[in-house]
Amino acid sequence: MRIVRGGHVRLVARRRLAAPMLACGVSGVLVTGASGFVGQPLVDELVRRGETVHAISTRHAPGQVDGVRWHRLDLADPGATAELLRKIAPERLLHLAWYVEHGRFWSAPENVLWVERSLQLLRAFVSAGGRRAVMLGTCAEYDWTQADAPFEETRSAIAPATLYGAAKDGLRRVATAYAEGAGCELAWGRLFFLYGPDEASGRLVVSVIRALLAGETIETTAGAQRRDFLHVEDVARAVAELLASEATGPVNVASGEAVPVAAVLDSIADAIGRPELVLRGARLEPEGDPPLLVADVTRLREEVGFRPGRSLDEGIAATIDSLRASGRAAT
Repeated sequence: MRIVRGGHVRLVARRRLAAPMLACGVSGVLVTGASGFVGQPLVDELVRRGETVHAISTRHAPGQVDGVRWHRLDLADPGATAELLRKIAPERLLHLAWYVEHGRFWSAPENVLWVERSLQLLRAFVSAGGRRAVMLGTCAEYDWTQADAPFEETRSAIAPATLYGAAKDGLRRVATAYAEGAGCELAWGRLFFLYGPDEASGRLVVSVIRALLAGETIETTAGAQRRDFLHVEDVARAVAELLASEATGPVNVASGEAVPVAAVLDSIADAIGRPELVLRGARLEPEGDPPLLVADVTRLREEVGFRPGRSLDEGIAATIDSLRASGRAAT
């Protein structure tokens, strides 16, 4: 038996950046955290768009792909970081790397280290002639005690309740002020609740899929909490669109739809054909769990031009198919 917890600005006028042309000295997009959960589909998306990608990872390159140059780099080394950026002189930056160990990242002291590393990276990027950067934040920057309406980037209260949220918010404030003074455009993508086949095994969607495929029962709450879910491939496409857009400042990256956790469980159970294994209501709601966490996606839709490419049911079905095809459904 497995126990699963409930799902827990401005616009500047400028010319759209041209596609990278190496002969003219523009060396494309630098992506940190490129081998991660969001990084891998994002690199794939950028390649499909014809971008030249410089992908950074502390691991070995996952495989050679046309249009991608892998660089093994530890961002904890500011000297090596600055040297690499001087060498490749990227015009644009997508910074995804962070400490993300499931269950620990909310309060891990590594969050403070990643604020330092991210600012060092941004300084090195600007010094190397970088023009536009996108960094990723989190919906945990918002005040979840006032989550009675969709979170809007410039009007909703910012009051993170965790070190993770505070570190992201602190980085946003300092990075924004620095970028404005340095003449670098900076957009801040606030992620909500993403899911997909490569997510951490303890997260809601994948853990339920694996349990039901293994024939195991799961105890859940009533699932009345409503959350904003977006498949990771749509997240990657949204971030790529944000990079290509003229938007600066915070932009919510989400579906804009408040879906009950119970509906997510039903979608998984129906797709697998094992609804009897979901013991809904067997657990109490966690104390203080917000009933609603959903994004206002007006900026994402109107300024960035993004709309999700698949429904929740389609995304869950694709996740199940991917796990089955890869043989990771039972891991």
